[in-house]
Amino acid sequence: MAESCSNRSDVVVSPSPEGKDLGRGQRRDPLDNAGEAQRCLLCKKPKCALQGCPVHTPVPECMLLYRQGRLEEAGRLLFRNNPLSAVTSLVCDWKQFCYGHCVLNVKQNPVRWYEIEQEISGAYLSTHRLERQSLEFTGDRIAIVGAGPAGIAAAVWLYEAGAEVVIYDSNPRMGGVLRYGIPAFRLDKKYCDAYEAMLADAGVEFHGGVHLGKDITLEELSASYDAVLLAAGAEKPATLRIPGEERAVQALPFLKEPSAFKLGKKVIVIGGGNVAMDACRTAVRQGAETWVYYRKTFENMPANPIEVEEAKADGVRFKVFQAPVEVKEGGVVFRDCENVVPEDGGRVVTRIIDGTDHFVECDTLLTAISEKPDFKLFGDAPVVLNEWGWPVLSEGQKVEGLKNVWVAGDFCLGPKTVVEAVGSARTAIDDMMKSL
Repeated sequence: MAESCSNRSDVVVSPSPEGKDLGRGQRRDPLDNAGEAQRCLLCKKPKCALQGCPVHTPVPECMLLYRQGRLEEAGRLLFRNNPLSAVTSLVCDWKQFCYGHCVLNVKQNPVRWYEIEQEISGAYLSTHRLERQSLEFTGDRIAIVGAGPAGIAAAVWLYEAGAEVVIYDSNPRMGGVLRYGIPAFRLDKKYCDAYEAMLADAGVEFHGGVHLGKDITLEELSASYDAVLLAAGAEKPATLRIPGEERAVQALPFLKEPSAFKLGKKVIVIGGGNVAMDACRTAVRQGAETWVYYRKTFENMPANPIEVEEAKADGVRFKVFQAPVEVKEGGVVFRDCENVVPEDGGRVVTRIIDGTDHFVECDTLLTAISEKPDFKLFGDAPVVLNEWGWPVLSEGQKVEGLKNVWVAGDFCLGPKTVVEAVGSARTAIDDMMKSL
């Protein structure tokens, strides 16, 4: 991770010349993975699985099968636990999840399980065909709204459990953020194609270009199906709430179709999350001098630290402790910030420093500060909302006020990671199974 910026408001971090210790392009060959697998201690209470992984991937069991050369069995075990294992092993925040919880972290030499998982899951996905595994949902017709990570995982599990599954999505093809958000240099679209083909081959219906609330309502779906799973992504960008914001370009539409935007010579990206990292790395690949401006410091960035390091290695430059206050023709007015420790010794807060306004020129401003679900998709359905405007859910993610609607992914978590979205789909389906 980048070095600490302390409390200063003038820190600029230039591209890092060092290699990427966990870079997406630094994968070892399978022979190296075999040696890496031998280092695993096969813990009886594995922190990597029980504490570190949102879907509790059975790491020791799979690692043992891998050592024994039983890759098909390992792949089957991984797929049944997490149908998107081939994807999450590529785009997970490993330092936060499995890699960061390995017991060998004590010696600062954790096992690179994610590389072995990718080898196993990538091969398994390329040949796997869905089959009915159980009868829990036999005879049930279930609609899924959203063909992103949560929707795809749910479709696989529901089909295997005997349900007749129909997927609706506003985009023309399956994948959601995997196809239309995460850049191809981070995730090859062949994975989206593989899931799309697998579900089509199994007879799962897909209706693309269908907008919930416009082409069909949630109430209509609820009346037509035994259950509905709302698994659409968080595609409603938060706003800066500053003058001139209409001049900025939102990161999500840019990532969906980068070639549709003429960026110019210099781009500034505002934000510190993974969407901001994807946006800045995409912009630099289009030949623009690209900067990320963030109001706090690196330690506060919600982005995967690996993505930050890779952005620096790609040539992106960072300026921290900077808050935008106005967007003007040809640039942005920023104001310096600083970290302040309260006198009572409480939590450090970041405050804007008055009288420090300065104009920074740029040709394009990309905003990537946050996203949230569009709750207008509920339409006129009698949904019970909490004080923050989010739907009230039961423990199993069933929407209060609706007889047969569950949510998964961003509609219950907000914009979290792919693997967390998959985990939420599992929770929703388990509860659905008890109710139908």
